[in-house]
Amino acid sequence: MRCKICGITSFHDAMMAIEAGADALGFVFYEKSPRYITPSKAKKIIQKLPPFVEKVALFVNNNATEINAICQESGASLAQIHFDAEPKVYEALTIPYIKVIRAQNKEDIAKFADTYRLVDAYCETYGGAGKKINVEWFEGLDCSKIILAGGLTPENIHTIKKYGFYGVDVSSGVEKEYGIKEESKVKAFITNAKQ
Repeated sequence: MRCKICGITSFHDAMMAIEAGADALGFVFYEKSPRYITPSKAKKIIQKLPPFVEKVALFVNNNATEINAICQESGASLAQIHFDAEPKVYEALTIPYIKVIRAQNKEDIAKFADTYRLVDAYCETYGGAGKKINVEWFEGLDCSKIILAGGLTPENIHTIKKYGFYGVDVSSGVEKEYGIKEESKVKAFITNAKQ
């Protein structure tokens, strides 16, 4: 199961996550987030990273021009669209992207069922709130194209492995404070997810 560590704000945390086995790192370009990072600061981290690690840029309520520009400036390799964007936004993107479903009920999970997508628990704020999704909604579903987010921790990651998710995405569950990762939690999370 692939692991993304989101809300990276320092080179130290980025390398620590990679060395622990992270497949992807998330950089939050949403200014209201306590994990917000500027494109220029993200670039300084990203340009020093080793190859074969996905650099994911998280966006909320941006237009396609802004998303393209920030990804180009920062060096991000994938855009995570964390809001209900119009089709024209996706059509205008020049970078690979992944759609996010902020699920309020079981029916929401069926959206974009033919594509890889990230499913997060719905909450009023965007991302990293630690709110847990009802995993029973996934019973009997093909989860092989779903990246699960929302309320995951090193302690509960084993409870979702039976569903066969493509990957998992964690932020608050491996932090000591907003934007600062706890090395022992990151290592335990990735180890428990991949075992």
